[in-house]
Amino acid sequence: MGAIIVLILFLIVLGIAASCVRIVPQANAYVVERLGAYQGTWAVGIHFKVPFIDKVAKKVILKEQVVDFAPQPVITKDNVTMQIDTVVFFQITDPKLFAYGVENPIMAIENLTATTLRNVIGEMELDQTLTSREVINTKMRSSLDIATDPWGIKVNRVELKNIIPPAAIRDAMEKQMKAERERREAILRAEGEKKSTVLVAEGKKESVILEAEAEKQSAILRAEAQKEKMIREAEGEAEAILKVQKATADGLRFIREAGADDAVIRLKSLEAFEKAADGRATKIIIPSEIQGIAGLASSVKEFIGQ
Repeated sequence: MGAIIVLILFLIVLGIAASCVRIVPQANAYVVERLGAYQGTWAVGIHFKVPFIDKVAKKVILKEQVVDFAPQPVITKDNVTMQIDTVVFFQITDPKLFAYGVENPIMAIENLTATTLRNVIGEMELDQTLTSREVINTKMRSSLDIATDPWGIKVNRVELKNIIPPAAIRDAMEKQMKAERERREAILRAEGEKKSTVLVAEGKKESVILEAEAEKQSAILRAEAQKEKMIREAEGEAEAILKVQKATADGLRFIREAGADDAVIRLKSLEAFEKAADGRATKIIIPSEIQGIAGLASSVKEFIGQ
């Protein structure tokens, strides 16, 4: 019987000793109280407490946490009521202040977020609110970070998740967007027609220029062909005259070699000029030597006539 009592006492002491040993995991901190007063904050590792005197008052998570708050009604500067929900990213930096600074930190952050959001949006108009998310986020983060600092909480980031204007405002915005799209479409269509007209006009202009250039080149080619033809005809005539002159010179040389007198040679020269003219010349210049032969021929013709 005594052995059983000793075993029971041993187990009780062992259980009490085991309960006095605590291991704090990573990214956590324990706030410890002794007889109801703050004793200290346990960091990561193994710790021992005094039984029945010390107790772990609060276990604090040091990792960054995210809280998504429900949409809050806010009124803009131009008296438009809208619903905005926010997401807050925060981290506990001082476990003691977090444990003793505020009763319900999450609820406190939610109410503080709603109040700050109303203050920020109340200074802005509807259009500015819809286009200034980054400005709103920055102002809210700064205000919340200052307000939560006594609670051992650091607000790292605030994001506006949704901005929901009233139904009438949404309808008006949709109509405005539709009108803007139609206006842009009309502008694009007009610009397209303008470019098309300009391109057609430029095409006609280039066509006229090309036609004029073609006519110019054609006229140049015709003139060059006519010039080439005249040159070839002149060269042909000159070559024919040269051949006739050469033949006449050869004939006269043969006659001279045959012993003919000067009168015969001059008559042959006259005949050569007649052939050279070929009936196309209107005026023939006859050398003075041949003119004497012409007078002699006239005298012989008159003598025969008598």
